Amino acid sequence: MNIVIQMQKNNQNTRNLLPLTNFEGSLANKVYLVLRTAILSLVYHPGEILRKREICGKLGVSRSPVSEAIAILASEGLVNVVPKAGTYVSLFSMDEIKEGAFLREALELAAVEYLVDKITDDQLAQLYQNLGEQEALISGGDFDAFYVKDSKMHELIMSFTGFKRLRTLAESSWVQVNRARHLNLPSPGRIQETVNEHRNIIKAIEAGNHQQARTATRNHLRQLIKYLEPLEIERPELFEPS
Repeated sequence: MNIVIQMQKNNQNTRNLLPLTNFEGSLANKVYLVLRTAILSLVYHPGEILRKREICGKLGVSRSPVSEAIAILASEGLVNVVPKAGTYVSLFSMDEIKEGAFLREALELAAVEYLVDKITDDQLAQLYQNLGEQEALISGGDFDAFYVKDSKMHELIMSFTGFKRLRTLAESSWVQVNRARHLNLPSPGRIQETVNEHRNIIKAIEAGNHQQARTATRNHLRQLIKYLEPLEIERPELFEPS
């Protein structure tokens, strides 16, 4: 779907906010996760104002947990709180996107190379099951669910190393890139290309080939920047000035 059309749909009064019951933790944490998910999936688009009263009404909560949630989002760089003006979803920053992509690439290249010699049959089965689910979602046209399975595959690779902090480090470095990639996958043919790239990564790990695993992973992760750079020119209102 064209991103302009998607944003126009999202500007309608009905917001596709997930219910609080989808998440765990304190009320403030649940509100934070609802809003974070909405920002990352472009339900709230770059530069848009977040209206606390509207959010309170839709989620059925008071202003306090919403304010706490917004404070966390601000610390992550996902929103900007402007005194006496309001809270705005942060614009994309190509510098931050490139930095995040650089950090994620370094972590994931190390992870796949580590797994080449250590991955188990059960772990490979999980990766192939995930890949099959991705393909099924493409056939069904469920792109939102595809995003989830896409992220899950990368999480599996990180978790299979056994290093507990690796996934957290990767996610924190990837947060701005993760949001920006929702501008990318709707491009014609890009989703199928993504699945093909995932398959190449898994097959290289299965084959025990260090170089192929690194090359396939690097090629996959660098596609995003290649697709996003033209958007900075085509949709400058979504990006901070360079």
